Amino acid sequence: MNSLQKTGNVNCRDCASCRRLPCRRDKNGDRDKMKWEDNVRKVVPYVPGEQPDQANVIKLNTNESPYPPAPGVAKRMAALDADRMRLYPAFPEQTQLAGALAEYYGIGRDELFIGVGSDDVLSLAFMTFFQSGRPVFFPDITYSFYDVWAQLYGIPYERKALDEQFKIRTEDYIQPNGGVIFPNPNAPTGIFMDTEQVEEIVAANRDVVVIVDEAYIDFGGTSCLPLIRKYDNLLVVQTFSKSRAMAGMRIGYAMGSPKLIRYLNDVKYSVNSYTMNYAALELGTESVKDGAYFRECCEKIIKTREQAEKELTRLGFAYPKSHGNFIFARHSRIPAKEIFERLKENDIYVRWWNKERIADYLRITIGTDEQMEALYRALGKICGEASF
Repeated sequence: MNSLQKTGNVNCRDCASCRRLPCRRDKNGDRDKMKWEDNVRKVVPYVPGEQPDQANVIKLNTNESPYPPAPGVAKRMAALDADRMRLYPAFPEQTQLAGALAEYYGIGRDELFIGVGSDDVLSLAFMTFFQSGRPVFFPDITYSFYDVWAQLYGIPYERKALDEQFKIRTEDYIQPNGGVIFPNPNAPTGIFMDTEQVEEIVAANRDVVVIVDEAYIDFGGTSCLPLIRKYDNLLVVQTFSKSRAMAGMRIGYAMGSPKLIRYLNDVKYSVNSYTMNYAALELGTESVKDGAYFRECCEKIIKTREQAEKELTRLGFAYPKSHGNFIFARHSRIPAKEIFERLKENDIYVRWWNKERIADYLRITIGTDEQMEALYRALGKICGEASF
């Protein structure tokens, strides 16, 4: 075959396709769309908060802790055995971390599942428990990974509209479904639903699994964990990323009946045997051991949040009462997008979604007192300069 082959579409020189097959370039020289793309799973991915790489920014957009992990974590980190890195890590359920968590919560190891952050745990839970073919229910304003996982795994779902105060309507979840999931406190609103209302939803759905995502429970809410002994269809998921200040280590866990945990492990070990790394298992254990430091940090964040509510009110914001480490706030006159962009110009990052019902709101992570004072100053300038 000549190096220059003339085809019906274009002269193509040294084209790999032309050496054996009819040329697949179009008249513009672009390859035709390959057939394999017809068989690719196409999803709209989850979009996390920005992670700016420049120094000296105030990062209040991803609900990380403003404080370092427990002192024992740094001490243990310095003593990690590099030689252990050549070995596969232990299975999570056999580790000291599992023992520490089980003791802390007063549950058995067979009621505990540990994964690579709560996102990993929740993703596996979708894959494991939502297989009926009926729609899974979750709120219309909630953690935006839920519909991504449902689409990824081909799970039908329905978003149930929160009421005008951004609260869950219990009756919306007492209908035939293929499973239920919601955060408590909800994100991004921060609204907490009391245990009695949670139990009403769980009790009405005994034929499916109900997952309560408690990523923010340590900032003023009451966990529904005691209900797992009463309802074998309830899975409670928590994380080290927020209240334990270890987002970078990726540790999450689920608690439920031994049967639920066994099914979750069956799927997990069918995907990846060694999910948790050696460092995460060791450092997570040290975090759990220091209950006093954990409580101190949570109390500091709650106190700062309460002060932030007063300052935001003074600046013209309104917000639902938050039980998270953030506030979901709306200004009375200035569009959220404008405030978001102006803050970013001042190297202060908060979260804004261009989505129906919440486009007028900003989610503001609670930082240190110093970070929040800088935020108030910037907001004061923005509000004072805005033309109405």
